[in-house]
Amino acid sequence: MLTSLIGFTVVAALLTISPGPDFAVVLRTALGSGRRAALCSALGIATGCFVWGLAGAAGLTAMLAASRAAYDALRVAGALYLVWLGVQALRAARRQRAGEGTVERGAAGAAPAGPAGGEAPAGSAAVPVGPGRAFRTGLLTNVLNPKVGVVYLSLLPQFIPHGAPVVGTTLLLVAVHAALGVLWLGGITLAVHRARAVLQRPGVRRRLDQATGGVLVALGAAVGLEAAR
Repeated sequence: MLTSLIGFTVVAALLTISPGPDFAVVLRTALGSGRRAALCSALGIATGCFVWGLAGAAGLTAMLAASRAAYDALRVAGALYLVWLGVQALRAARRQRAGEGTVERGAAGAAPAGPAGGEAPAGSAAVPVGPGRAFRTGLLTNVLNPKVGVVYLSLLPQFIPHGAPVVGTTLLLVAVHAALGVLWLGGITLAVHRARAVLQRPGVRRRLDQATGGVLVALGAAVGLEAAR
């Protein structure tokens, strides 16, 4: 059992650090809503892993692998969700640019008033999300990605020793994968937090929003096109 656990940990670590929707969503959340929301998003993604692990143990991922229609339906739903997240990031970048223009026009006179009568920081048009919404975003990003279920279906059985309890061992392996994901995404969150002074500069923030938004839209489009084939 120990050998299987070590082998799975190595494979899961490689899967975890591979760039994908989870990385883009947590990065976007860390930039727009701060460390706490980004960590909640990472926990939502980890919870999604357990959803897929239980579904795999119950045979639902086998159904997805066998039914092209069910797989494509979930894939299209996930593609639309990724595109929606990307569009939200691009809209935030556009608001950033508008906010920069407002600040520049007001620089010669009085600073624009913020919600509480103080000065509004540049790019303040971006609306942060709360921990609950960030958690749901991470959860949906993972649950609406059928590739996670298919990877679990094809990968986990290889690391379940003969005679071991399937559900218990599956949940143990998923827990390892989820823990690695939280550590990796949490590390990204802390790195963004430490560099927040630089990353929150209006020009830098706008370009990062454009980049993450473009990546999410591209990922969603790629997933949608694959489902249409």
